[in-house]
Amino acid sequence: MRGIYTSVIDIRRKVFTEVARLAYEGGDYAKKIEQLPFKILPGELASYRESIFLERAIIGERLRLAIGLPVRTAAESAPVSDGIEESAIARKYYDPPLINIIKFACHACPENKVVSTNACQGCLAHPCTEVCPKDAIHIINGRSVIDQEKCIQCGRCIDVCPYNAIIHQKRPCAAACGIDAISSDQYGRAKIDYDKCVSCGMCLVNCPFGAIVDKGQIFQMIHAMKEGHRVYAAVAPAFVGQFGPKVTPGKLRAAMKALGFADVIEVAVGADLCATDEAKDFMENVPDKLPFMATSCCPAWSVMAKKLFPEFKDCVSMTLTPMVLTGRLIKLKDPEAKVVFIGPCAAKKLEASRKSVRSDIDFVLTFEEMMGVFEAKNIDLEAMEEEKEVSEASRDGRNFAIAGGVAEAVVNCIKKMYPDQEIKVESAQGLRECKKLMTLAKAGKYNGYLLEGMACPGGCVAGAGTLQAINKSTVAVKQYATSAEYQYCCDTDYLKDLEELGK
Repeated sequence: MRGIYTSVIDIRRKVFTEVARLAYEGGDYAKKIEQLPFKILPGELASYRESIFLERAIIGERLRLAIGLPVRTAAESAPVSDGIEESAIARKYYDPPLINIIKFACHACPENKVVSTNACQGCLAHPCTEVCPKDAIHIINGRSVIDQEKCIQCGRCIDVCPYNAIIHQKRPCAAACGIDAISSDQYGRAKIDYDKCVSCGMCLVNCPFGAIVDKGQIFQMIHAMKEGHRVYAAVAPAFVGQFGPKVTPGKLRAAMKALGFADVIEVAVGADLCATDEAKDFMENVPDKLPFMATSCCPAWSVMAKKLFPEFKDCVSMTLTPMVLTGRLIKLKDPEAKVVFIGPCAAKKLEASRKSVRSDIDFVLTFEEMMGVFEAKNIDLEAMEEEKEVSEASRDGRNFAIAGGVAEAVVNCIKKMYPDQEIKVESAQGLRECKKLMTLAKAGKYNGYLLEGMACPGGCVAGAGTLQAINKSTVAVKQYATSAEYQYCCDTDYLKDLEELGK
């Protein structure tokens, strides 16, 4: 569904816009938020579900989560506004968990089963029955019927059906979860195991019923601006093209300034710092002290690696992520600044809440949430005048947004510092593949390697908070990266900057 403007996306963006508008307008928040479900879904007839009342109840929970408030069950009796006054603050706000399931929005999809569909022609050969090792398929009334109690989902029947009439049904959110953190509750609805979950958000963007939602900080960021704080926008490298094909980096910068941001900084600068430090880290530790080194910039990947392979946690680079390094750089120059990271990633919200990071990054918004802020203020991004940006970000730093870009940047940096050094690299996209990568590393296959992991297939351009198709983003980022003044991060004096930042 990525890159397709669906009803789920439409509702999500309307919610973000109304939350931003609510924060800007102020007034009686409790009264206004109770009216918003009726504004977003007017009329008496349901558009998407069996009841307009159910639709509005789900919108109510979406509004609460966008403000940072906890999701409720259908059994709880409380107004949508419960807790909203306490959330109207100019600092980071939400209690874990970050990723939530609105239970009464969940369709209780089949968890995992092989089914024979109406496309079955009742053929004479019926190879499906012949290959089934458990005698789970029988011909009833001329068609194949699968006994779910016997079926082991081996897939042999799927492979041999000449009509492609047999399919393997999986719950979309569970299929998208690379670490198997989603199962079913007693009612068959999706349930997240938060001991496993790393908040990558892939379940969120793959649920066709819009039942999975992450918490937001739009409300609090706008309050910080309204209270007169100097708020800086740190924009992730994946931003290119996210707000429309005609919205250039210069127009986006002008639009950000029109909203009231003190300045707009490319996180690609922090990516250059990250690559420089990881290159130094790799050369100092591999293979003498560590068998391999894994990149650290993707928080979902690094948390997964440390959770599932704790004996190799020291092999994940200790380098701070581009987001954190950029935040530190901004606050080094302006100690009173508040920094909002604007990017594609849900997991960055969790990263920014860590005790070691929370002083560097004050808020995290996705591109999708940021679009809601623009729409709330009626800002026409395409009509903005170009504002020239002065950025020392390199081509490599900007390419951090695409799969393979992080490792390439680190390798290029090592080659600049140590021209004769050969670096072996292996990478993986998607947490399921990342898990396989670490399993092979544990077995010793990647000793001496630099390992790059990206939780989202395609890299950051495929994050849960992106606005456009992954392939379009990849092309746009690559084109923008070629316009950088520097090719490699080591073309600039980043080692000095790292010393200043306490690295």
